[in-house]
Amino acid sequence: MMDWTDRHCRVFHRQITKHTWLYTEMVTTGALVYGDVERHLRFSEEEHPVALQLGGSDPHDLAIAAKLGEQWGYDEINLNCGCPSERVQKGAFGACLMAEPELVRDCVKAMRDAVSIDVTVKHRIGINDSESYDFVRDFVGTVADAGCTTFIVHARNAILKGLSPKENREIPPLKYDYAYRLKRDFPQFEILINGGIKTEAEIDLHLQHVDGVMLGREAYHNPYLMATFDSKYYGDPAPVKNREEVLRAMMPYIAAQLAKEGGRGLKLNTITRHMLGLMQGVPGARQFRQTLSDSKRLAAGNPDLLLEALQGR
Repeated sequence: MMDWTDRHCRVFHRQITKHTWLYTEMVTTGALVYGDVERHLRFSEEEHPVALQLGGSDPHDLAIAAKLGEQWGYDEINLNCGCPSERVQKGAFGACLMAEPELVRDCVKAMRDAVSIDVTVKHRIGINDSESYDFVRDFVGTVADAGCTTFIVHARNAILKGLSPKENREIPPLKYDYAYRLKRDFPQFEILINGGIKTEAEIDLHLQHVDGVMLGREAYHNPYLMATFDSKYYGDPAPVKNREEVLRAMMPYIAAQLAKEGGRGLKLNTITRHMLGLMQGVPGARQFRQTLSDSKRLAAGNPDLLLEALQGR
């Protein structure tokens, strides 16, 4: 999610779940082919397993970007064919690519030829008024010809004109059955479902029909939802960290990052802004958020602010 799931956010989430796959923000091919590669691709070793999500539509540039991702140590390359924003459309990538399945196939082939790690595709179930299941079925079938075997299905249409990205996450109806049908029609592929999923009970229901579930904004706003994922879905017997342990686990990382990059403009809030939802649903959550959002305290750049927020809630 753009401006949300940056490397600091992913390190925070990794304190809650060790095994859940994490995805980067979408990084455009232009930013890697012509921009500051280190700024966009650096990450901490503790983030593994982590996937690099790319935005682009030129097979050659995507191959270069994917190769860079592999060289930097990412575990998967994911092509975004689901973002509906007009800015992304102007770059001729994101959800509008679903109108050109043969181009997506060529992009995937170019990336798979360039790297040895998995190349996956995240997409919608349709665009604009293309409501038929046949549309997404044919899209998946075409892209699969390039050797892609993992599809992450945001189970809504993308409306490319007239709706904001936020409205595109809320107004087009969810059609989970389309993702279920994809799994039935393509049992040999890994089909993951995304869109509007907020509870463990919903996850369990979807897992009766598909291979995996992707959480977006709920994982960001209510990150402690993921605390039981390692034991329940990955069989890890390690004790579940409580919220205080998660908070304290972040303090050495924050101190190290500020010491290393504070002179380059890194601020405490750059990291702590991702942590505001940690106390979601427990008494004192509002006070916790207020303390971690206090501009004067944040300006001091002291990681002990996390303990103040914890004690003051």
